[in-house]
This record gives sequence, C-alpha cells and structure tokens, in this order.
Amino acid sequence: MNIRALSAILYFLLFTTLGTEQVLAQNDPLLTVGGQPVSKDELIYLIGKGKSSSANSASITKEEFQENLDLFINYKLKVKEAEALGLDQTQEFKREFESFKENLKAPYLIKNSLEEGELRKAYSRMQEVIRASHILFQFPPSASSEDSIIVLKMALKVKQEIQNGGNIQELSEKYSDDPSARVNKGDLGYFTSLQMVQPFEDAAYNLQPGQISDPVLTSFGYHIIEVKERMPNPGQVRVSHILVRVDPNNPNSEDQARRKISDIYAEIQKPTTIWEDIVKNYSEDPSTSQKGGLLPYFSVGTMIPEFELAAFSLSEEGEVSPPVKTQYGYHILRLEDKQPLASFDEMEDIIRSRILRDSRSSMIQSQVLAIQKSRYGFKENDSNVSKLETSLNQVPKSEFASQMKTMGLEDLEIFELNQKSYTGKDLLEYMEIDEVSPRTKGGSFTIWYDRFAGSLLAEMEERDLEANNKEYQMLLKEYRDGILLFSLMNEEVWQKGIQDTVGQKAFFQDHQKNYQWKSRANALIVKILDRDRLTTARNNLQNKVYSEELVNSFESEYKTNHPLAYQTEYGLFEIPSHPVLSQINPELTYQEIELNGDHYLVLLGEKMPEGDRKFEESRGMVIRDYQEYLDKQLIEKLQKKYPVKINTEVLEEAFIALNQ
Repeated sequence: MNIRALSAILYFLLFTTLGTEQVLAQNDPLLTVGGQPVSKDELIYLIGKGKSSSANSASITKEEFQENLDLFINYKLKVKEAEALGLDQTQEFKREFESFKENLKAPYLIKNSLEEGELRKAYSRMQEVIRASHILFQFPPSASSEDSIIVLKMALKVKQEIQNGGNIQELSEKYSDDPSARVNKGDLGYFTSLQMVQPFEDAAYNLQPGQISDPVLTSFGYHIIEVKERMPNPGQVRVSHILVRVDPNNPNSEDQARRKISDIYAEIQKPTTIWEDIVKNYSEDPSTSQKGGLLPYFSVGTMIPEFELAAFSLSEEGEVSPPVKTQYGYHILRLEDKQPLASFDEMEDIIRSRILRDSRSSMIQSQVLAIQKSRYGFKENDSNVSKLETSLNQVPKSEFASQMKTMGLEDLEIFELNQKSYTGKDLLEYMEIDEVSPRTKGGSFTIWYDRFAGSLLAEMEERDLEANNKEYQMLLKEYRDGILLFSLMNEEVWQKGIQDTVGQKAFFQDHQKNYQWKSRANALIVKILDRDRLTTARNNLQNKVYSEELVNSFESEYKTNHPLAYQTEYGLFEIPSHPVLSQINPELTYQEIELNGDHYLVLLGEKMPEGDRKFEESRGMVIRDYQEYLDKQLIEKLQKKYPVKINTEVLEEAFIALNQ
C-alpha cells in the first residue's frame, strides 16, 4: 500500500470529515486513555489537518469540536487495544511502518531541501536557452600537476588572443581538443540547463552575450566559453522531414544531393502536392519515410544545431523550411506542432532524475555531509585516520580485522560524533553488519570509513527529526497509529463482518424490518434524445406487453439504425426510489411524462408489492450494517476496558487554538 492510499484510509478511519511511539511531552495532557496520556497537540494536528484539506477551513463550532473529540477518543481507544494485543510488535507491522517511515522522513531531511534548491535553480535556468562556442584543452593521459598547469596556461593564452580581437571559431578550429570542432568550429548551438556538465553550465549562465569566460575546469579539461546569445526557451517542437543523404566517399554525391533536394523543394511548392507522398517517394530516412517523415517532439540541445535552428525558426503549422545542410545530408522540414516549456510540477520528476544522474548528485551529498558534520559535532581525528588509510587502503575487507589487530590499531579513535568517540573497532563491527560491499574507486579503508561515518550521521539526523521536529513527530505518530488502527479494524470488524456468515444471518433476522422491498416493477424507460424519433418509439411500445424479447428488439433496432435517438434503461426497479418511475401512475401499463425538460416513454411489466427481502438479496447491505454493528460493539467494550479522563481546561485550550 502506498503513502497516498494509506493517508486516504487514515482520514476515513479517524475523522471522515477531518501518530512515534513516544507521546509528545506535555505537562498537562488533554486526556488519558487507560492511564496513558494523550497530548492536545495531537487532536489539534488531526482536526487542523482535516480542516485544511476541506474547502471550508472556517472556525470550528462547539458541536463540530465535540463530534471530532468523540471520534478522536474512539480512535485512541482502538490504538490502545491494538497495542495491548501486541499488533505493534509483529514483524508485519514493523516492516510496514519502517517502509512508510523511509518515505515520510524524506521531505524533512537536509538532502531534500538541497535537492529542492537545485530543482528550482535548474527549472529557473530552463526559462532561457543559450548559444555558446567553446575551446577545449584536454589533459594528457596520466597528467601530472605540472601538466595541468601547462594546459591552464595555454587556455589563458588563447583567452587573451580572443580578447585581443581573435575569432573564437577560428581559434577553436586551431586549438580545440573537442573532435567536433573540426566541423562546428566550437559552436555548440543552443542548450539549456542539465544539458551540459555542471561547471560548464554554471559558467555559461553567468555570462552575457559577447562575454568570455576564464578557463572552466570540467571532467573533460579546461574550456574557454563565449556566449553568443541568450533567449527565452521556445519549449518543444515537432517536425516531419525529408532527407537526401550525401555519401562522403563519392565526390559527386554532394552536387547530386543538392540538385535533388532543390527539385524536391520546387515540387513541394505546387499546391496539388501531398507532403506524405513526397516523403514516401524521395526521403532517404528509412525510419520515418513511411510515416510522413514525422519525428518525436524535441527541445533545444537535443538535435544537431543546423537542424534544430531550422526547426525552431518555423512559426506556423504546415510551414516548410528551405533545404538545410547537416552532416547527414540535406533536409526539408515541415512544422507539425509547438509546445511551450512545461510547468515545474510537470517537469519535477524529469529534472530530479537528471540531477540524480549527474555530478550535482555528488555535490548535494557532499553538502549534506558538511551540514550534518557541523550540526552534530563531528570531529575527525586526522592523524589516526591518516594512519589507518596508510595501513589499510590496499587491504581487502576480509583482512581488515586481522591487520588492525596485528598493528594494534583497533582502539584508535577515528572521529567523535555528538560527544561520543568511535574507534577502528566500531568500524569493524559496522562492516560485519553491512553486507553490501560498496563498488567505487578509491582506497578500501577510505570507502568503508566514509560509508560508516555517513550512516551514523544519517541516523543522527533521523533521531534529531524524531526528537525535535514537531510536524514530523505528528506525521510519524499519525501513520504509526493509523497502521495499528487499520490492523485492528481489519481483524475485529471488516474481515469478521465479511466472513462470519452465521453472525450475518443472525443480524439479518434481528433486523429484518431494515431489509424491505418497496413496490417494484419490471420496466423499460426510454429517454427521447431526438424528438424527430418520438413517434417511432411510441409506435413500437404503445399497446405492447413488456417482455425481454420486446426490450431486446427495441434496443437492437435503434442501436443499429438510430444510435443517437434514445437512451434506455430496463430491468426490475423499486418504483418509489427511481427518479422517473416515482413520478408515474403505476396503474398504467404505458405512459409518457415530461421530467426536467426531458420526454420519457415508460412501459411497465409485472408489478411486485412491498415485502421482506431475502438474505441473499440483501447480503451487501447486511455486511455493511453488520460491520457498523461490530464497530459499535468494539467501541463499547473498549470504553469499559480503558477508562477515559478528560482535562476540561486543556480541552478548552485546544478549542481556542483551533479557532485562532
């Protein structure tokens, strides 16, 4: 069951209109249930949550407050009983609660607020697209620090050439280590957020058109970036295209392709030309030629620049571009549709997925660790950690314990967290519990050390949440108690109400008066949708006797010949309960009535008087009522088992708080 599904069930179970195991500290509880104190904050939270989720969030009346208080007390009685039955100790409960807890805590963690900031920043940047050129200076293989300095000096020298009037595209062709520079001369076309590596993106978005960046270090090397243009994001475009390929191995292919695309373009200008036929006959793109040349929607930065520029230059649906040259050959494009940039809510999941796949994810995790370390008093023992790294970084996990013992390193303090010291021995114990071996580059000790420290910091943050974040405390308690309530109700009310057929029948016999048929009749009800077909329907039904054959014949005829003429309803109905039949004269076999501006023809068949329902005819209603009966019995039993005492002064405080 997912979080949203359980949340909906909890509202139904708790208040319909409208919890950690430790009750929130409060000197004067609102009430006690079987001697167990209950905070007024819990009542305020649950009623307030119900108010905020409803359309009317006005102040609550005394009567409404009392009604919600009664429901709240019943809820707490059931939770108390679930605990007494040990439902909170079962493996099923613990597993389910821990699963929900993982989801519930996520929005409150440091990581979430940092991710949210990156999401908003990325979407904000997506409002613009940038066109830029760059020159890449790569490091040689196995580069030393001296090599890196030489590359940086080269990048600074070329930047100076650009500032002295040099053309970045000519210099890119001359100096750039980007293989595509031989073709595009460093022109990257348009791009937006999350389409370049983060340092490159950060630098580009901090430049205005015409500005040149300092050397920007990325995983590819150093870049010199010049922003050519910034403009609003045009969103997505969908085009169909015709492709005439150029064979680089055939010296005549270029000229032949150019003549062919010119002839095709001239043919398209004729008013009698059908685009799909031209595509099918002439396009050399096998993946689209049989479907009108249609391509999926795309945004800036996803196609080669020349193609993309031509596509986004089209403004009217059906508009056709002149021939466009790309590395694949010559294209003619036709605009099919344009869509603006989607809203943040629509794009949030996509943006999050992209952020978690690129270097921003590592950056966020580093920031999370830094904040956690500062908040929870993390102090690393640098000398001891360095000693352990030197001794163990080349040692596999299986040899850690023996190596530490041999070298007497087990009792070395590696860090202090929240005034508690942790040693090499603590790290070994963690490694025994954690069965998953991390797959990452780096020294063996360093990997396990970071993993150990990170897990302790995460635990510390979670304990801090449970101890100090009131909203999270309330939410956690709501779900914990909600799962217990669900389990108890399922055992004592819902499943029992469904499976106890003996109890159902006994309840049915004791309450037979509640399961009565009103007067009934077989009937065919025809609502006239096309007044021109009224006479036809009248002739088919008037002076006829209701029968299944007649109904089938009428249905078949009109659905075949005039499907929009009528709307029919037929079968056995309770006359007083039906909106149309309740308005007729039940003594007449055939009649016509006007109701709410609609004309109805009614043909009545066999009539049945009021009378007792059989158990089989009432079983659904009996189960529902029997479950309500079992619920009332349960509450009465619990009220006797767990005395409830209410603090009237605190109750008044809660009422005032809800109306502030």
